[in-house]
Amino acid sequence: MTNPFSLDEVIELISAVGVETFDIRTITLGISLNSCSDENLNRCATKIYEKVVRVGRNLLPTARHIEKKYGIPIVNRRLSVTPIAQVGGACHGDTLVPLAQALDRAADELGVDFVGGFTAHVQKGFKRGDQLLINSIPDALCATKHVCSSVNVATSAAGINMDAVYRMAQIIKEAAERSRDRDGLACAKLVIFANQPEDNPFMAGACHGNGEAEAILHVGISGPGVVRAALANAGELDFGELSELIKKTSFKITRVGELVGREASRMMGIPFGVIDLSLAPTPAEGDSIADILELMGLEKVGAPGTTAALALLNDAVKKGGVMACTYAGGLSGAFIPVTEDAGMCAAVECGALTIEKLEAMTAVCSVGLDMVAIPGDTSVETLAGIIADEMAIGVINHKTTACRLIPVPGKKAGDVVDFGGLLGKGPIMDVSKFSGGRFVRRGGRIPAPIHSMRN
Repeated sequence: MTNPFSLDEVIELISAVGVETFDIRTITLGISLNSCSDENLNRCATKIYEKVVRVGRNLLPTARHIEKKYGIPIVNRRLSVTPIAQVGGACHGDTLVPLAQALDRAADELGVDFVGGFTAHVQKGFKRGDQLLINSIPDALCATKHVCSSVNVATSAAGINMDAVYRMAQIIKEAAERSRDRDGLACAKLVIFANQPEDNPFMAGACHGNGEAEAILHVGISGPGVVRAALANAGELDFGELSELIKKTSFKITRVGELVGREASRMMGIPFGVIDLSLAPTPAEGDSIADILELMGLEKVGAPGTTAALALLNDAVKKGGVMACTYAGGLSGAFIPVTEDAGMCAAVECGALTIEKLEAMTAVCSVGLDMVAIPGDTSVETLAGIIADEMAIGVINHKTTACRLIPVPGKKAGDVVDFGGLLGKGPIMDVSKFSGGRFVRRGGRIPAPIHSMRN
């Protein structure tokens, strides 16, 4: 295939490395594990380990070669696998923890950062494998270093499984308590979804969906620093000009992601899947979504106008990025995690950003309530209510939403928690003192909205 990328395009983005904290956030290799199912749990674990190691052996060398060739950092090398609830449903026994441990050993062997796919889809109900997996989540996340878990409890077509919402609130509390000595860190590897995509390369919500190929490569871009620098140097623009500038910048960032994805695909002999167009922040200075929103004219994120500013950013990122790649997918837009974004943390600390305002912002961003640390004594009922509200935003708006909530044992609103690395640190956000317990305990499924009937 003729190379569609000009040397000037590559050089321009390489110049942003370091100066504007540009990087490729992740190359994620998706692997189907459907062939690994087995009645015997240990045999299933062995098959999983052997297949993941066999298919993924060249991922790290490939990423390193591309980094050296183009001078662009690839921050993470990750794996996503078939939802383990599906693979492990045939296994005898009452736990799927050995399958998580097999994935963890494979990740160590391959030198990858995280593995996504300790996953169940329960938007309409529970199968045996789903129950096994959900019950295993606290032990699995505490017994492994690299494994991430996700559970899809709602879709726009099925509605919201409130039994699953309540059960996942219990699982979050249990996972937090099991990892009390690490400030509830296990919860940072657990995401509750509405409308989970099959091709998301970002953690902790990645899994290899049933519509994917046997193996496939996805790329997740980054680039908040590049957008921030463009806005800082732009002067006063009206909204149309502002959108156009973000679109052009997103186009350039995505072109490099496409280059990296095609090169990795060629080297590994594995099909190239999608570019996730998301701006993914880090705790590093200058790599913040909040900084971008404040450059648009907000005194602080959370001020009136914040949701509109985020909507403009999210839309412009998608419009620019989709023109720069063959296939866009995953989550795509702008992430607003709290502890992973220094500007978001600062907004919480000064009182500008509350969890209620953050929830409103999730209606127009890529995901949802992401890396939100809350008081350790938050009740199961309150957790379930927060999750249900977020799921409703996704279901009604036909978009992906998610919750990665961390009730930090022994800490209260205003305290600070430090998870380290890309997970960052930040303040504990306060939650409502009023209960929705009678509502969330009703059980059953909230029906899908009328506009779900499109077939």
